[in-house]
Amino acid sequence: MPLKKFRPMTPTLRHTVLSDFSEITRQKPLKSLTERKLRTGGRDNRGHVSMRWIGGGHKRRYRIVDFRREKDGIPARVASIEYDPNRSARIALLHYVDGERRYILAPDGLRVGEKLQSGADAEIKVGNCLPLKNIPLGTNLHNVELFPGRSSRVARSAGAYCQLMAKEGDYAQLRLPSGEVRSFHVNCRAVVGQVGNIDHENVSIGKRRAQPLDGS
Repeated sequence: MPLKKFRPMTPTLRHTVLSDFSEITRQKPLKSLTERKLRTGGRDNRGHVSMRWIGGGHKRRYRIVDFRREKDGIPARVASIEYDPNRSARIALLHYVDGERRYILAPDGLRVGEKLQSGADAEIKVGNCLPLKNIPLGTNLHNVELFPGRSSRVARSAGAYCQLMAKEGDYAQLRLPSGEVRSFHVNCRAVVGQVGNIDHENVSIGKRRAQPLDGS
């Protein structure tokens, strides 16, 4: 994800670093894969303010992302890379050969037109989803299940990944983004590769607290 800087015409612009969104290939989401995202505005069921300083912001529709990847053996084509206002990562729209469409987290390096697949027989390729027992050691993974069949929970934010360290019996050891090494059942699924939008951590909206003149 390339970043863009601005001429320091104001104190805020001096430190502003934003994404140029050059990887985005589709501006509007697929409406059938979105749903309304409710907001309370800090009000309770009587309409009274129960939590202060909540409100404003742009309206958002939640993108329904497929975290299970259970369509085994059915190839899919990457139709577009899209922006998701609800998460730091980008999302990719998949067109399956059976006509179904789903959103997934877009891994780093994924391109429009590539073929992806899920299941134990899938190729070890960025974006493919396989059980841990079918993935070679040392592979970088994301979107990992904590328990088999319960949807992914680990390494889903921009730039996150786990590394498969070892396998012994029914369990595999993964190094998490935090550095912790944790055991997962070998039937847990994971997606090959690292979550895209790696430069998200370098984005700065430019706001800085004014410094005193004496430097204190």
